[in-house]
Amino acid sequence: MLIGSLKACVPFISDLSRALPIHHALDFVQLSGYEPETYARRGGVRFLKDTALEIQGRHVVLVDEVVDTGLTMNYLARTLSLREPASLAAVTLFDRPYRRLVDDLPVRHVGFTIPDEFFVGYGLDLDERWRNLPDLHLVRG
Repeated sequence: MLIGSLKACVPFISDLSRALPIHHALDFVQLSGYEPETYARRGGVRFLKDTALEIQGRHVVLVDEVVDTGLTMNYLARTLSLREPASLAAVTLFDRPYRRLVDDLPVRHVGFTIPDEFFVGYGLDLDERWRNLPDLHLVRG
């Protein structure tokens, strides 16, 4: 079962799903984003949309577009592990391990390690714009 973290993962999870040669279910969650200035005030990460399918006893792969600090992935993995999946792993297209605040993450596969710069395209956005671009573009400030 693939569980994607909305919204930026949509192009990646679509491509990944089409490439998998095995039967699998597809579901989505949406979490509040991690923003350092509001993290403590909002009480941390929280669900905005939960899974629709049961995960108990299933092999689950969390799909995210970028893993930065690890706070969001850690929250998602800890929360879903309480639902007793048969296994739980994660895949990310882009990784920024040098920004990690959490070490114990279930990330098993990484597409690319990217620099600490701001990108749009292939699902990544700037104020909900540019997600539709078919490739990455560096935003220069």
